[in-house]
Amino acid sequence: MFQNPEQFANATKTLFEFQLETFNTLTNRAMQGVEQAVALNIATARKALDEQIEAGRKVNASVTPQEALDVINARLQPGMAATNAYNQQLGALLSEMSNDFHKAADAHLAEAKSNLSALIYDVTKNVRPGSDNAVEIVKNAIENAFKGYEQVTQATRDAVTAFEQQVEKANAASKK
Repeated sequence: MFQNPEQFANATKTLFEFQLETFNTLTNRAMQGVEQAVALNIATARKALDEQIEAGRKVNASVTPQEALDVINARLQPGMAATNAYNQQLGALLSEMSNDFHKAADAHLAEAKSNLSALIYDVTKNVRPGSDNAVEIVKNAIENAFKGYEQVTQATRDAVTAFEQQVEKANAASKK
């Protein structure tokens, strides 16, 4: 068991810092994804606005109503293609972000399990006779902290999955 409370405090601090590092890694990746999605949205909106202005100029320059309708109809097909391209780019971005998220979470979870095993070993290696109850209390506390860590990681995964499903629904609705 730990020779003094400082060892336990340091081990607990290390585990807590690791959890913060994991949270920061996942949060940073999420923010990068949001930045990429915003940049995609701005570029798409800018392109659509430019195309609308150009189409408006052509409609305005039209001599006959049929010519104006032809300009408007010609604009519809590329607009649908642009929507599909946007949906594909956004889908690829979200898929990449999700994969990165899951890889990072899995890597941090594996490292946390390894750290937990080492921590439990440190707790139990120098146990004095009659300290079994104290060891069990410490082991349970460490394992419960890790279960909390796993729950946070799973909740994050669930949130990413729910977000992806909402985007897929929005994409499907826009295709219709």
